[in-house]
Amino acid sequence: MTDNQGLPNYSGDPQGGGGFNNPGPPPNNNLVWAILTTILCCLPFGIVAIVKSNQVNTLWAQGQPAAAQEAADAAKKWSIIAAIAGVVVIILYVVLVVVLGVFAASVDVPNYR
Repeated sequence: MTDNQGLPNYSGDPQGGGGFNNPGPPPNNNLVWAILTTILCCLPFGIVAIVKSNQVNTLWAQGQPAAAQEAADAAKKWSIIAAIAGVVVIILYVVLVVVLGVFAASVDVPNYR
């Protein structure tokens, strides 16, 4: 079967081997969240999120929509993990500063020897 220009029509299964007939746009790759969590929260987990988000469009272009969706889900998961890790580190830092502040305020400096 060909179109009006004599080129073959690819109407096969989008999940199939050739798979260049992907329905709709690719899944959201969450690249913005991956970059933000890398810069603002947790570098190691953010890098994993960036790598996974970069795989989304590549897999989609290769005709692997299921793998592209898995990579998009993994990028989102690692971005969330990076954000949570960043918040936990900030909370621990604030607790440490408060504890050290209370300790410093409780020490009588003139009589301390």
